[in-house]
Amino acid sequence: MSKIGGYLRLMRLINCAMVGLAVLVGAVLANPNIGHNSWQNLVYGFVTGFTLTAASMTINDYYDRQIDAINEPKRPIPSGLIKPREALMFAAILSILGFAAAYLTNTYCLVTAIIAWMVAAVYTTVGKRTGLPGNFLVSIIVTIPFIYGMAIVADIRLNVLLCAFTAFLSITGREITKGIVDVKGDKAANVKTLAVRYGEKKAATAAALFYVSAILLSPLPWLMNLVSFWFIPLVLITDSGLAVSSFILLKDYSRESARKIKKNVLLWLIIGLLAFMIGAIR
Repeated sequence: MSKIGGYLRLMRLINCAMVGLAVLVGAVLANPNIGHNSWQNLVYGFVTGFTLTAASMTINDYYDRQIDAINEPKRPIPSGLIKPREALMFAAILSILGFAAAYLTNTYCLVTAIIAWMVAAVYTTVGKRTGLPGNFLVSIIVTIPFIYGMAIVADIRLNVLLCAFTAFLSITGREITKGIVDVKGDKAANVKTLAVRYGEKKAATAAALFYVSAILLSPLPWLMNLVSFWFIPLVLITDSGLAVSSFILLKDYSRESARKIKKNVLLWLIIGLLAFMIGAIR
């Protein structure tokens, strides 16, 4: 693999695109007409979400390089493709780009971006080893982009908050699932995930509970008339995917099964984001 490919793997492009999309969803939900009035701010918002997520992922791999040497030895840093110092420099460049885009939007966005970066730094350096509290920090990091979207239009909307909380529940479930995948390396590094502390079976049950909670919350935006009918078909796909993922995880909580579910849940979340975005169009 080329060095450029290594940097791209550090960024985790799907995760970056998902966070950028979450910013757009938050902005469109807060103001469906924003595309007509200030499309430039939408571009800046996407760039901020994308680059700061890429920076966070890169820093995460820097601090996880010893754990990844056990769990994911083919990752760019433990494989030797990217040197640790190079990863930090790359993260710094990405962070500067993200803050610059936030500054070009407005002061609220810059402040929100700085807070998001600080939360990500706390998770990477301290929170990760705490287990469930660390999972919550990741979920907060993922939900902040929706709040950032509201900051773009300087308005607070209930539908955005519901979207953010639904994402919070789903992401927490996914992070617990990820703990099942990484249990071997986490034990060696004394990372106190639910899978390490209580075993894979109980971790799978906890993850499923968070997925089901997200499913139960999902009808509220439509029942409260906060989104249009077009929200329903896509959110049903997401709910069905999360339900099936929960069933499979409870039945088979092996490392490989959890790895597949972790990837699938990301797809269901992207479809869920599109549901909220399309549902904002009336």
